[in-house]
Amino acid sequence: MSTNCQPRLGEMLIEAGFVNSQEVERAMEFQSRLGGKLGAVLIRLGALSEDNLLNTLSKQLDIPVIADIPIDITPLLDVIEKSGIEQDWWLDQEVVAWEANDNIHCLARDPLSDTINEVFYNIFSDQNIIWYLSRQQDLDRILDLLAKSNTNENFGDTDDVNLLRELAEGAPVVEFVNNMLSQAIDKRASDVHMEPEERTFFVRYRIDGVLYEHLNLPKERFNPIASRIKLISGLDIAERRLPQDGRLNTRVSGQELDIRVSCLPGIHGESIVMRLLPKERQTSSLAQLGFSPDHYKMFNKWISEPHGIILVTGPTGSGKSTTLYAALDAVNNRTQKIITVEDPVEYQLGGITQVQAHSDIGYTFASALRSILRQDPDIIMIGEIRDKETSEIAIQAALTGHMVLSTLHTNDAVSAFTRLIDMGIEPFLVSTSVRAVQAQRLVRRLCDCAILTTPLAIIQDQLERILPTELANQAPIWKQAVGCKKCQQTGYQGRVGIYELVYITGEMQTLILENASTIEMRKLASKQGFRNLREDGFIKAYQGVTSVEEVMRVTEEIV
Repeated sequence: MSTNCQPRLGEMLIEAGFVNSQEVERAMEFQSRLGGKLGAVLIRLGALSEDNLLNTLSKQLDIPVIADIPIDITPLLDVIEKSGIEQDWWLDQEVVAWEANDNIHCLARDPLSDTINEVFYNIFSDQNIIWYLSRQQDLDRILDLLAKSNTNENFGDTDDVNLLRELAEGAPVVEFVNNMLSQAIDKRASDVHMEPEERTFFVRYRIDGVLYEHLNLPKERFNPIASRIKLISGLDIAERRLPQDGRLNTRVSGQELDIRVSCLPGIHGESIVMRLLPKERQTSSLAQLGFSPDHYKMFNKWISEPHGIILVTGPTGSGKSTTLYAALDAVNNRTQKIITVEDPVEYQLGGITQVQAHSDIGYTFASALRSILRQDPDIIMIGEIRDKETSEIAIQAALTGHMVLSTLHTNDAVSAFTRLIDMGIEPFLVSTSVRAVQAQRLVRRLCDCAILTTPLAIIQDQLERILPTELANQAPIWKQAVGCKKCQQTGYQGRVGIYELVYITGEMQTLILENASTIEMRKLASKQGFRNLREDGFIKAYQGVTSVEEVMRVTEEIV
């Protein structure tokens, strides 16, 4: 395995766009003081993910990256026995090998180690030796299994707080956590889930709203990793019986991240969820959210009105906050005073006063709103209407000449009216203050690998009734998901909104005053040209943006 005339790793990483020159210089300075390999230092500093490092090392060293490491340790033990070298040497050198097709396949923490190479080429001189690169956690897992084959000790599964703190600050655990976050960012994950079970624990990433399994590791490695996450997010590593919430700011894969951490005790240990919020993420414009032409015009008209309440509804993770930020960006012409009250503040917007609520110290949405109204605002954005007190102040603000934008947790648009009434708001206040309601969901965008298809005739017939006039002359582009390396074989990449919009007409006001059922309100809205979430999703499928299957998946429970 020759290492002569190899290009420098730092230069290759910069050329590939994985890091910048400043990050490499910083890592080299760190390396000169504390030692270690450049790639490992970059991972520890949060500048690089292990996957990008491995791909670059593979090109530099001409060593392939292994995809499937043997889980059965019997072949590993067979090679150890054949070598005549004590198992402790293999564990100390952090190297494993197995025999297949008369070749010796090798995996080591440092495949360039002179000691390992000299020993192997002496022992296996009559066989071809094939080296591989692998993720650190994959090698750790097989070394853990190998260590357990001749000992009953359980080094990682400990409840000793001092030992856990020591392990949590050790290089292997620090690199694991940083790498786990880097890979999450590289894969466009919004959340990282760590879920312990009886003998293993899983790491799953939520990508485009869907959870995908990323790792499955031995349970004894969970506590040090969980302690590391708690330590850097300001949580008590000794507390495992009560839920805890924390946060941290860090740099991962070249991005500044605000990470919200939630720990929930379970029967096999704490479930840990990390919400990843890039600080430098650009606010989307209304035109980028996926509105159909008629919906785009309608929503723009709503936010241009001088007063009233506009509600955006949907479950957690349906893009409500993104829509409100886009609306504020659209109306932010510096001629109006715009104030938001949020918990938490997810995006920072220029020219807008943003207020962070702190319910733990009594600074709730309601108390913040009272202060905001004394600031002479024109437009107010409330992160969420959660209770009667907040809704009463919002309605009062709307009735006294302010435009109020907020979110509400309901399944569809017309349910917002009954939700407010159920909170204790008088129907006449709801009918006179609320101007419009929008419900939304997010569906996954098709990747470029999608292929053309033909939908069911019933769907095509339905579209003839609801297709906006702006799209009537556009040829349909029905597609179905396939999957490729770019989209990680999912068939989708990114997400787009589907919407239903209800404007409060005089007839709708009458139904609200009569406390009519949502069924009656929906019938009236349909007569007035309203289309539901599934129908709007079918329009996106008609345009080739998403697939019919994805629309059906997302809207299955709400139609």
